Amino acid sequence: MRVAASRSALPRALGAALTGRAPIQQRMLLTLRASRPLQVPPELRTLLRYGRGPAPAPPIPRPSTPDQVGWGVPLGLSALNDVVFEKLGRDRQTSVAVYLSGRLFATYSADGVMVASPTGSTAYSFAAGGPVLSPRLNALVFTPVAPHMAFNRSMVTAPDEPVGVQVLPRSGQVAVVVDGRVHGILDPGDWVAVYPARRRAKLIVADVDDFFGQLRDQFSLADAPAARADTDNQPPLLVYRPDLPIPEDLQHLHLPANEAGSV
Repeated sequence: MRVAASRSALPRALGAALTGRAPIQQRMLLTLRASRPLQVPPELRTLLRYGRGPAPAPPIPRPSTPDQVGWGVPLGLSALNDVVFEKLGRDRQTSVAVYLSGRLFATYSADGVMVASPTGSTAYSFAAGGPVLSPRLNALVFTPVAPHMAFNRSMVTAPDEPVGVQVLPRSGQVAVVVDGRVHGILDPGDWVAVYPARRRAKLIVADVDDFFGQLRDQFSLADAPAARADTDNQPPLLVYRPDLPIPEDLQHLHLPANEAGSV
């Protein structure tokens, strides 16, 4: 269980957690299957740790077809934020085929590609130009990093549409980074599929569930000067919540609580 709160709200969230009053929010986790178990070869550990070292030998393509490896092997890994496939050598790009729901979508030559959860959509994926997803959403975000192609957009898939990445035969080796930690090296022919895990992360959140307000503060979002000039010195309300019972056709929506704390 983790605590998800801004720095100013952290003491209040921890206090609520210690007394059993903390709201718990469940978040989607990512997990992986691969054509073979992941490992980091000993000769590459120095390169990964210090960013320099002897050039690795050209990798040998590995078996990867459905007849050869079937559905692959579960890796027993979970990611709260993202799974990144990035180039290992500075002189070689990551060249991969990307499969969405088991069908080829496109091949990419890029610095890397990644699959993020809604929680991780505000991290590396966002920095690479990906969209921001509400953490209440169940979805996957595929985002390429500096791709050498005209189509450089992210793709958002449903939770039952896994994202598969296969290293092309003449690509350099590819590092698999799960929540910022290298868990293995892929050779040409290797593939990894990323999909939602059955279990979910449980996060202790601040007593005010205001993801979009926190997003506004975190990124110091400034209002457009032209729009601000049109407010006539009457800035928009930060929360729109009439002090009235919620109509029946709106009761299924996630709406802010009123000042009394009820919905």
